[in-house]
Amino acid sequence: MREGIHTISFVGLGLIGASLMQALKRAAAAIGRTIEMIGFDPGFSEADVSAITGGRLCLDRFERDPERLYRADLVVLCAPVRTNIALLETVRQYAPADALVMDVSSTKAEIARRAQELALNFIGLHPIAGREQQGYRAASPELLCERTVIICSGEVLPNSGHAAELVELLEAASCRVAAMTPEKHDRIYANISHLPQLVSTALMQHCRDNVGHSGPGFISTTRLAGSPWGVWRDIVQTNRQNIASELEAFSALLADLAKEVRSDKTEELDARFSEANRLYQRLQERGCS
Repeated sequence: MREGIHTISFVGLGLIGASLMQALKRAAAAIGRTIEMIGFDPGFSEADVSAITGGRLCLDRFERDPERLYRADLVVLCAPVRTNIALLETVRQYAPADALVMDVSSTKAEIARRAQELALNFIGLHPIAGREQQGYRAASPELLCERTVIICSGEVLPNSGHAAELVELLEAASCRVAAMTPEKHDRIYANISHLPQLVSTALMQHCRDNVGHSGPGFISTTRLAGSPWGVWRDIVQTNRQNIASELEAFSALLADLAKEVRSDKTEELDARFSEANRLYQRLQERGCS
């Protein structure tokens, strides 16, 4: 049996899946490796298949047969998280016993628990990247360059097997790879990703009667309000306890802020602005704009 990753299958070829495929293909070439990229997307037309196969998009083979699609060293699930959870049964049926299974969903604990129940060799992956355009046409290996990629393998990065080789490929793709548990991941991203999405949605709804008078500041603040519910439904459902706790904590902060404004507590407000300015400057220095 050959050792190492020689074939990678991507189930879902949208923005993140196609960008990750391109990044790993380029990284493999940079370190002298040849890896076959196999993919499938149920929404693809024949024109889409022709457009994405070969060339800069890096797909070597579009595969509709599940037995051949999942016969890979690494299987990457790139659908919404509930679809990915459902696909784990199919993966167990068709994938080799030593295959590494991975997802790129925005929540990790529920899918990790299901993969453990099915005794799969599973690791959660979350590329912290994206753009307003969606679909494979907007994909680029540069989307992941210098971006953080979370591997939910525990508190340390894996150092053996396919998982260690995946880390090597991600680092060769100029990704910043970090490790954490699925549970920690979901708590953190409920705070810095899922909460901002829902706050932006609520802010747009709260200000609905006056948006026609708004300027660029309001537009930039509410950019996330343009995200479709179809994308966020699975995220909210699979991380609802953490998200609800964050919303409750943020609501309490807003209540305190309202009291400070009403009572003209200028020192307290100045301290809040100063801390926010300092934290924002740190984000700018890290290139997180």
